[in-house]
Amino acid sequence: MGSINYRFASDASVHDVNVQYLNHDTYTDIITFDYVTGDLISGDILISIDRVGENASSFSVPFEHELSRVLIHGVLHLLGFKDKSDDDARLMRTKEEESIALLEQMKSI
Repeated sequence: MGSINYRFASDASVHDVNVQYLNHDTYTDIITFDYVTGDLISGDILISIDRVGENASSFSVPFEHELSRVLIHGVLHLLGFKDKSDDDARLMRTKEEESIALLEQMKSI
């Protein structure tokens, strides 16, 4: 059985992990550590709550919407979706929005 572990942290903590493990001296909303083996989905997902709040404000969406997007984004990475190229990023955004729409539908049931 696989597992997905979420850890919520500050901008500073996520930045430290980004520098230490990925050699990226930048702030980010999410870092996904992929431990997928075959069909077994596993990973650790680190989320900056500070960055999620800032992004929500920048994109004029509720905090919960942006948090849902980021939670989904991490899972999509574990499912093999990438976001480094423009085409991959567009596909990732489409999958995020499809997933958020499904969550919204489930809330109304």
